[in-house]
Amino acid sequence: MVNGITVGELCSRFPRLYHMAQLGSWPSIQKHGLLSTKALLDLFELRGEERFRIESCHRPESIPIVNTKYGGALVRDQKPMSDQSLLKALRGSGLKPIDWYRELNSRVFFWLTEERVNTLMNARAYRRQRQTILVVDSKHLVERHEHRIMLCPMNSGCTIPFPHKRDLETFRRLAEYPYAKRKGNRDPIVELAVDYSVPDICDFVTEVREAGAGQPTKVVWKR
Repeated sequence: MVNGITVGELCSRFPRLYHMAQLGSWPSIQKHGLLSTKALLDLFELRGEERFRIESCHRPESIPIVNTKYGGALVRDQKPMSDQSLLKALRGSGLKPIDWYRELNSRVFFWLTEERVNTLMNARAYRRQRQTILVVDSKHLVERHEHRIMLCPMNSGCTIPFPHKRDLETFRRLAEYPYAKRKGNRDPIVELAVDYSVPDICDFVTEVREAGAGQPTKVVWKR
């Protein structure tokens, strides 16, 4: 069976992408783009032990960081994972938890359905929090950044309650993704990840919402 999915197939089935960001982060995103944890730590010039703790270890809680030029930011927690369950998920892959954390922290992640982002917002760890939700035009983002995009068939940042197996083959370029095998599934693709950052994210955002915590959704920006 031939692997791969074209840009046209991808964007026809998933015309919108969704990213959950920290509440109130839209002005910073407009200024700096959408940054992975690695890109954010680079921007804030974090080094040494503090950077290692954020980038290479599990984050049970969100971690505030400060820079004299850029002010403050919050690196989101990784509550849906644990070291113990990640060890099980990586068994036989040749990877250690530190490798997986670095993989995740080097990418910007998007959900391919609104249902997925709503599920995350309603998860126990986040259901009492308001979030900033970016709605993105998939066609224009994918056309411009195809060479930097990976697709994933699972929630790569979750190992609870089921530590699904994963390895470096979990993330695939469009031309290598096993779409033909999975396209009959309800979620043939779960995540779209862009290497390092999306500096021009504002070119693709169609709407910005504040949502969650049982309160009405508020549109704060619309193209």
